[in-house]
Amino acid sequence: MLPLNGVRILDLSTVVLGPYASQILADYGADVIKIEAPEGDSTRRTGPSTEDGMGAIFLGVNRGKRSIVLDLKTPHGQEALLKLVDTADVLMHSIRPQKLAQIGLDPVTLRARNPRLVYVGLHGFAQDGPYGGMPAYDDIIQGMSGCAALMEKQTGTPQYYPTIAADKTSGLVAAHAILAALFMRERTGEGSYVEVPMLESMVAFNLVEHFYGQHFEPPLAGPGYPRLLNPWRRPYRTTDGHLCAMPYTDAHWCRFFIEAGAPELALDDRFTNISARTRNIEKLYELAAQFIAGRSTATWLEIFNRLEIPASRMHRLEDLQQDEHLSATGFFETLHDPAMGTLRFPGVPVKFDHVRPPVRMAPRLGEHTDQLLAELGMKPVTRNKPQPT
Repeated sequence: MLPLNGVRILDLSTVVLGPYASQILADYGADVIKIEAPEGDSTRRTGPSTEDGMGAIFLGVNRGKRSIVLDLKTPHGQEALLKLVDTADVLMHSIRPQKLAQIGLDPVTLRARNPRLVYVGLHGFAQDGPYGGMPAYDDIIQGMSGCAALMEKQTGTPQYYPTIAADKTSGLVAAHAILAALFMRERTGEGSYVEVPMLESMVAFNLVEHFYGQHFEPPLAGPGYPRLLNPWRRPYRTTDGHLCAMPYTDAHWCRFFIEAGAPELALDDRFTNISARTRNIEKLYELAAQFIAGRSTATWLEIFNRLEIPASRMHRLEDLQQDEHLSATGFFETLHDPAMGTLRFPGVPVKFDHVRPPVRMAPRLGEHTDQLLAELGMKPVTRNKPQPT
């Protein structure tokens, strides 16, 4: 029994933001119905695959869902969607609002039809601002929200985070916003309209620490947390590899300086407390890198363990499936698909009552169309079969 068992979510979104949010909710037990156009989500063709339409990126954000193909440009597709809305707790989409209004799928119309519906718009920008309605992708939002500029401050070159940070962060925001709206509905009996804009989500994400001195009027410092923007903040090179180490408290740094053979630095006014270290963080990390470079990774791991300073080896992506902790906790899961063979998935990160929810297969395009239409009392759609050549 998972927390969202019995909750039905209609997901009209594509690519990563919405599908990632609805995958989280599917992991928590919701019946997520992925509503796809006849051509399917573009991520079905993104990345390697052993079967057409089941690309790696699609598998990564669509597990545990059911897929129905509906052509919303046709009366049949619109009728089927409206009947699904009558059964749904949540409808989420990443379609520009102007297009939805043209076919009667705007929030006012659908919430009048189903007052308990939580209607979720996943947008690039808040709709009441000058950017409202503009298209947006991860790279655009990373550029507009300060991500690329943060990388420039640290490395000297504007560049994007090497992960789909805006889509995934906004997807997490969407998932917890949907849960909050469902909780409110349990209290009031009524659904609500939820707007999740990517730009605002990423600006909020970046400014948790990087708003910094701008919290005050007049500002006490410019934006940007110096410790994170320091170019020396990176894994430390050792004689045989790299080490991730994090001396943080006054005691940590004192012990480290003594072990490194520089006890005088433990009494240096630049490093004796966190305020002073923050002002002199670049020099501090430069010195730490020089000390750590002289010994092996294993030696430093033993030293930091003895000194009770957090430290670890640096994992590469290829190392994660062999990590002893992830192996012991059974994080990665294997599925056997009759057509695609053996598939590996990262597991659900959370547990409920000490049990991790199972990973379930991602759906083929339209795999559940006939099943869902039958549940709605509608006839299957006649499909055009390819003609022999």
